[in-house]
Amino acid sequence: MVEIRPETPWDVDSIRRVNELAFGQIEEAAIVDKLRQRGALTVSLVATRDNEVVGHIAFSPVAVESAGASFEAIALGPMAILPACQRQGIGSRLVRAGLEECRRLEQDILVVLGHPDYYPRFGFVPAKARGIDCEFEAPDETWMVLELKEGGLGGRRGTVKYRPEFGEGS
Repeated sequence: MVEIRPETPWDVDSIRRVNELAFGQIEEAAIVDKLRQRGALTVSLVATRDNEVVGHIAFSPVAVESAGASFEAIALGPMAILPACQRQGIGSRLVRAGLEECRRLEQDILVVLGHPDYYPRFGFVPAKARGIDCEFEAPDETWMVLELKEGGLGGRRGTVKYRPEFGEGS
């Protein structure tokens, strides 16, 4: 039985381990640590089985900027599942729980840089086709957006900026 719940301070080491093992490197774990240290995790959920953290998903704020205006959105990522627990529906449960929490927090839109065969099942569509660009180069099919409420974009367009105070560069 898998339980989905908000992260606690006691989960930090396990979250780091899950991200390192899932991605085979430390970069994603370092991003999560930095976001947490800077208070920039809007939503951070863990999946546990038998009291062991087997999955994690993070959501953090981004700015969408255009020539005349800017607005805040939420970015999904990273999401990580222990390799031995992948393909068991845990990631889908984490995504659904995270989307539900972002809606509860009254967020309008969410962006993700992710697998084009995975995220569309949750309603994500290509972002560039909806007028939402990414500040760095990303293949069109992997850069996606989801309106968390109907009309969430409201015709707004712009480029997502991973806020420098939360990103890797600072």
